[in-house]
Amino acid sequence: MIKLRRMPCQARKMIILLISAFIILLIPGLMKSSSQNEGWDQLPVILRRIVPPTFPANDFLITEFGAINDGKTDCSAAFVKAIHACHKAGGGRVVVPAGRYLTGPIHLKSNVNLHIQKNATILFSRDYKKYLPTVLTRFEGMECMNYSPLIYACDQENIAITGEGTLDGQADNITWWPWKGIPGYGWKTKAPNQQPDREKLFQMAEKGVPVAERVFGDGHYLRVSFIQPYRCKNVLIDQVTIMHSPMWEIHPVLCANVTVQNVTIISHGPNNDGCNPESSRDVLIENCFFDTGDDCIAIKSGRNADGRRVNVASENIIIRGCTMKDGHGGVVIGSEISGNCRNVFVEDCIMDSPNLERALRIKTNSIRGGVIENIFMRNIKVGEVSDAVIRIFFHYEEGDAGNFTPVVRNIFISHLTSKKSKYALLLDGYKRSPIYDIHLENCIFDGVKSGNILQNVSNLNSTDVYINGERIDFSKILK
Repeated sequence: MIKLRRMPCQARKMIILLISAFIILLIPGLMKSSSQNEGWDQLPVILRRIVPPTFPANDFLITEFGAINDGKTDCSAAFVKAIHACHKAGGGRVVVPAGRYLTGPIHLKSNVNLHIQKNATILFSRDYKKYLPTVLTRFEGMECMNYSPLIYACDQENIAITGEGTLDGQADNITWWPWKGIPGYGWKTKAPNQQPDREKLFQMAEKGVPVAERVFGDGHYLRVSFIQPYRCKNVLIDQVTIMHSPMWEIHPVLCANVTVQNVTIISHGPNNDGCNPESSRDVLIENCFFDTGDDCIAIKSGRNADGRRVNVASENIIIRGCTMKDGHGGVVIGSEISGNCRNVFVEDCIMDSPNLERALRIKTNSIRGGVIENIFMRNIKVGEVSDAVIRIFFHYEEGDAGNFTPVVRNIFISHLTSKKSKYALLLDGYKRSPIYDIHLENCIFDGVKSGNILQNVSNLNSTDVYINGERIDFSKILK
């Protein structure tokens, strides 16, 4: 041990300066390690709060309430009666046995588990008028009164959709999808589409028009989500297969304690996102398969002025053991993210398809704003993506045209491997608000065609990161 007191004053000062410099150099590494470990240490705490609801051992077969399994007879009344009886009895399962059942929207009530047995299919009506009267919903992150989602619940507790059966929205190039206004989805020139209504809703939200006065539905063309629990607690979606959705598929809004597990989603329509938790907390998405026409999973928290008005973040989102095939992104945050997002954990996922564009995607702009922070990924296997493995982009849609500068910080990615992509990283922030504090550890990017795009990035750290076999130190590249 050096005895500083016995050394000359000048030498003692020199030693102290050297020790101080060493500590300063050491601290960032210690902070990185500590932050990452502390982040993952939150996982068991969050998981203890995510408890799927349980139900009394009471079964209510829809066939006992008049449902006929020919796929042609309207069974809407039978679903209403069975759900009401189950709810009134204190809860249980509304059972859909083998066969094909045509219905309008299904509205769940507290303590009801809609259980679709193996070889059972619920077909949702192509008649838009079945989805009236309007209900409180969100369209692209803005609250309004619109057609009912296909399966809907508002202000309910302990609800579930379970079983090995199939939910078929029957959306196609004739029904729902043409409203997007794209010829590839059945729209024809001069036919109605969503754009005028979408723009009207944007304007209403910006002006602060009361939600009760933002009435769409009949005579309008805003598509609906497939499954939307709204302001619900204790939600379970387990095992079912979902196909042919009008728009977003599983869309919990302002919910708490949500479990989505063992679900298969195959739906390639416009904006057919797989699972979009929005302004929700304590959400587990586990062991699911996504083959979608848009983002596989997209975390959201409201759009622009309306998102800031409601001001509820998405937080404590856990995604694990999932497989992502086609889609715009495997795990996506945004673009409707004005209410903020924090504490997202992604692990043990497989993402692989020439029709999958990115693995992790964060998209926002200065009209959306919002703070996105504390994103953790580990043990991710990426086979092929067509764009960047990791893409964080502040110039989405309108770009830098607003007064709400986004913030993205504290991204930790470890043990990710990818085999083929155009870019490894595409990070593009603002000069006044760089993408900050990105940590990559033990990551291998092979088959990268065009390297990286790094614009307005601060504190990008890498440990044992390889691109096409070459070890990369991003901190030196950014100097």
